[in-house]
Amino acid sequence: MRTHLRCATAIALVLTVSAPFVLSNPALAQWAVIDSANLAQNELEAARALEQINNQIQSLQNEATMLQNMARNLASLNVSQLGGMTSDLQQISNLMNQAQGIAFNVQSVQTAFQQRYPQQYGANTTIPQLESDAQTRWQNARDAFQQTMLVQSQIAETVQTDSSKLATLVDASQGAGGNLQVSQATNQLLALSIKQQLQIESLMAAQGRADALNDANNAEAEEEGRAALETFLGTSNAYTPQ
Repeated sequence: MRTHLRCATAIALVLTVSAPFVLSNPALAQWAVIDSANLAQNELEAARALEQINNQIQSLQNEATMLQNMARNLASLNVSQLGGMTSDLQQISNLMNQAQGIAFNVQSVQTAFQQRYPQQYGANTTIPQLESDAQTRWQNARDAFQQTMLVQSQIAETVQTDSSKLATLVDASQGAGGNLQVSQATNQLLALSIKQQLQIESLMAAQGRADALNDANNAEAEEEGRAALETFLGTSNAYTPQ
């Protein structure tokens, strides 16, 4: 209580002493007057302006980031193995088209079997004709096995290059920076897988053709033996006593 009373007395004493001085100096009295409402309004407007500037800066930064992402997603992959894959498949296709005797063609197979693989030889079949047909069938089977080995060799050679292609594409996919690069790397990996499947199918077709011709040749040999025996015997007995 005494402390508050002392403070009040001191304040009253200061006001009593300073009042004549302030009244005798009008400029000092004007400087001491502050419009708090106007000051608060100015500070609020300044804060709002600063907030708008910060929002604009953030918006520009977001647009710059978006443009960078678009550029990265649209960047093309600098690695392409499609040319090598196409070349490998073309070489195998050329080997398949070089099939001798009976080609991979429905009409060709039908015509060849009607001529060289008849279901039954007639009674008027000559021995030279049987021999010629047998030689042709043997040659077809031999050519088919040779072609199968050529296709096998070609595929074996591409396995080494496929390993290199696979390593290159995997490295490219791992280092892809955008969606387009990822898609391109994935498409090439899928193309490599499809190419290998096509190689296997070509090999199976060549192998199946060789096996079928060999089996057909063996089956036709039985019919040829029957026809040869019938030709030899003719319509009479093999031996007529005199």
